[in-house]
Amino acid sequence: MLKSEPGTWSWDDQVKKGDEGEGWDGVRNYQASNNMKKMEIGDLAFFYHSVSEKNIVGVVSIIEKYQPDPSDKKGRFGMVVVKAVKSFDKKVTLADIKSNPKLSEISLIKQSRLSVMPIIEDHWKTILAMGQTRI
Repeated sequence: MLKSEPGTWSWDDQVKKGDEGEGWDGVRNYQASNNMKKMEIGDLAFFYHSVSEKNIVGVVSIIEKYQPDPSDKKGRFGMVVVKAVKSFDKKVTLADIKSNPKLSEISLIKQSRLSVMPIIEDHWKTILAMGQTRI
């Protein structure tokens, strides 16, 4: 899962980039950065609007692997490049996730401030079903 404040970078911004995609830059947390290092081309991730909205709005695909982040002047952190794959048919809110017992161990609840987090397959399937979305 990749989290972004919609006022900074929104799902609509991501969709507008088309097949070119956009670098997921600005991550300055080592655990989040390590999660990005594990991403492979073709991996899918949920796009989550944080702060004001708190909901999953779409799915992105990794189109370029971890590489230096040009916005990091110290050169310690990297980024991946992602493109929009599909909008959710029904947004899945944080409240929906917290109320689903199948998702009680999801990173979004356990480590709520982490901006890039892994999602296990069972959680992935549950969230897609909640969003009435097929990939």
